[in-house]
Order: sequence, then C-alpha cells, then structure tokens
Amino acid sequence: MVRDMTVISVSVPEKLLERVENSIREQGFANRSEIVRQALRAFIMESRSLRELEGEIAASITIIYERGTKNEQISEIQHSFGDIISTYLHAHIEEDYCLEVIVVKGEADNLRKLVEAFRTNEHIDQIKVSILKTPKRPMP
Repeated sequence: MVRDMTVISVSVPEKLLERVENSIREQGFANRSEIVRQALRAFIMESRSLRELEGEIAASITIIYERGTKNEQISEIQHSFGDIISTYLHAHIEEDYCLEVIVVKGEADNLRKLVEAFRTNEHIDQIKVSILKTPKRPMP
C-alpha cells in the first residue's frame, strides 16, 4: 500500500548532513527521508509526553551546542529559569562542542517553558529531556 506523502524541503548545516549520512549507513535507514520521518516521530512523542505532565517535576535536560557560539543566550535562558534549576554540569566534548546537563525541579509548566526556550534557540544542536515525576510526600 502506497501512502500519500508530501515533499518538504529542509535546510541543514553541512556538518549535520554529514552526521545524517553516517547514521543512514551505520543504522541501515533506507534514505534521508526515512531518517527524518523517524526523528520527527520521536520529537512528536517526546513533546506530547512533556505537554501531558502536571504538578511538581524533577528532570534533567541535556543540551549540546557548538563551542564558541553565542553562549550568552544560553546563559540568559538559564538565568531566567534559576528558580527551577538546581544545578548544571558543563563539559567540553569533542573539540568543537559543549555539553551541559541541567537538573531542574519545579512545576511542569515552568519546565515546559524552559525546554521550549532551549528548543527554539538556534545555537543548540541537540536537546534531550529525561523526566521523573517527583513522588508525593506522605502526610505526617
């Protein structure tokens, strides 16, 4: 059965395209379209899960960005959400990239806003959110 498909055009940096091509070869994807469809499905599932959260949440947010980019914007985002950020770890990976793991605890709505700020920042290459709903404390 042939599905109706719409053709879209996507612009990506050369380095990202190289990584996509490597992933296609290494993981056996049929072509660029299939790897993009898979990535879009994963993004939609993660976004849906994040939208459905309520209450107090504990999470880690891992971001990767190119070293030397406008780190001021990333730092400004972190300062804007200082009330829910517990701590963070900054590391230099490879020679051109930085990785940060940010531990947060707070209301789900604030977590969503923080993740959205990172996702819409053009300097961030990758973002991964791992969520733990905080357990309710027993009544004394």
